[in-house]
Amino acid sequence: MKENLISKPRITVIDALRGFALLGVILVHMNQHYSYRSVGPFEPHEAIFAEWDETASWLIWSVMLGRFINIFAFLFGMSFFIQMDRAAQKGVNFGGRFLWRMILLFVIGLFGTSFYSGDILSIYAVFGIIMLFLNRFKNWILILIAVLLLAGAPRWIMIGYNQLTAPPATEQVVSSENRPQRPSQLVAPEERPTPTFWEVAKDNLTDGTMGKLNYQFIGGNRGYITLAIFILGLVVGRTRFFETVHIRQRRNWKLLGVFVAGLLLSNWLITLFPTQESLWRSMQNGGVPSVSALTVQALSDFSMVLSSAVLAMVFIVLYQYRGFNRVLGQLAPYGRMGLTNYVSQSIVGAILFAMWAYGATFGAWQAAEVMLLGLLVYLVQVIVCKVWLNYFQYGPLEWLWRSLTYFKKQPFLKV
Repeated sequence: MKENLISKPRITVIDALRGFALLGVILVHMNQHYSYRSVGPFEPHEAIFAEWDETASWLIWSVMLGRFINIFAFLFGMSFFIQMDRAAQKGVNFGGRFLWRMILLFVIGLFGTSFYSGDILSIYAVFGIIMLFLNRFKNWILILIAVLLLAGAPRWIMIGYNQLTAPPATEQVVSSENRPQRPSQLVAPEERPTPTFWEVAKDNLTDGTMGKLNYQFIGGNRGYITLAIFILGLVVGRTRFFETVHIRQRRNWKLLGVFVAGLLLSNWLITLFPTQESLWRSMQNGGVPSVSALTVQALSDFSMVLSSAVLAMVFIVLYQYRGFNRVLGQLAPYGRMGLTNYVSQSIVGAILFAMWAYGATFGAWQAAEVMLLGLLVYLVQVIVCKVWLNYFQYGPLEWLWRSLTYFKKQPFLKV
C-alpha cells in the first residue's frame, strides 16, 4: 500500500522496555483493585502473606506508582515520532492518517474504560492529536513546554483564575462534609444490590470518567505530567537515541548518572520546605494551596519523572549485556502486543475485583496477595504473547487497529 510506513528492523529494546513498563502498571492497578476496592461485602478471608503486606505496599507506593506508567507514556511519544519519521522518509504525509488512528484509539479507550474507569487510552488519544500540532515546533520550544507542564504551570493558572473569580467571602460554601451524596454512598455495603456489568460499565463511562478527568487535570497534575512525557518522548526520538543505544554504552551509563544526580537533588530540595498538608487534600477541601505547597508538588513531579528515567535507563543499560539481554529480551513480545495486553489487563482486573464477577472473593485480598496475583497474570500474558507471535504478525488489537487505520485488512498470519 502506498501509505504504509517503511519497513525497518524493530528496535527490540523499545518493545522490551514497554513490556517492563506494563509489569509495573498491572501491579499498581492490582494493588488498587482496579478501582473496585470500596465495593463489598466480601467473603471472609484471612491474609496468607500478611507479614509481607507492608513490604508490598511500600514497593507499590514508593517504587512503582506513577513511574512505570510514565515509561509507558514516554514510549507512546516515541512511537509518534517513529511513525511520522518513517512516513516523512517515504514522502508521505501521515498527519491525517494519524488523526484517524487516534480517533480509533479513543474508541478502544472507551471500551477499556467500561471495564476499568482508570483506563488512560482515551486520554492518550487526545494527547496524540495535540502532538500533531506540537510536532512543528523545534526541540527547545518543546522542552520549554514540557518543563512548564512539569512545574505545574496549568495548576498555578487555574488557582490564580479561581482566586480572581471567587465569590465574596460572605457567601455560603458547601463543604465536602455537607455536600449531598449520591444514593449509593448512603447505603450500607451489605444492603447494596450486586451491580450488573452494564451498570458498572455505565458508571465507569460517566461518573468514573468525570472522576478520572478531575484527578488528571483539576485536583491533580497527572494529565499534564503525561503530556509533558509525550513531548519528551518526541524530543528523544528526534535525537535517534534508541537507534544507537546498543553501541553507546558509555553514554548510557553517563545518562543514568545524570538522572540519579537529578533525582537526589530534587528530593533534597523537597526537604528544605516545611511539612504541609498535601496539595491534593487542600484543593479537595476547597482551600487555596500556598506557594510552598505548590513548589513542593512541582519538585515531587520532577522527582517522579526522574525516578522513571532512572528505572528506564537501568533497564536499557542492563539490556546491553548478553546475560541480562536473554532474560529481559523475553519481554519484547509482550511489548509488541502492548495495546492488547493493556486492555486485557483491564478486563482481567474487572473480572477479578468487580462484584458482577469475582469481586466478593478477590476484593478481600491484601497487598502481598494481589501482587503475586498480578505477577501470575503478567507471566501468563508473557507466555501467551511469545506463543502468539510465533504464528501471527500482530496482537489482536494491534492488527485490528492497523487494519482500520488503513481501511484494509492487514496480513495477520505469519507465512
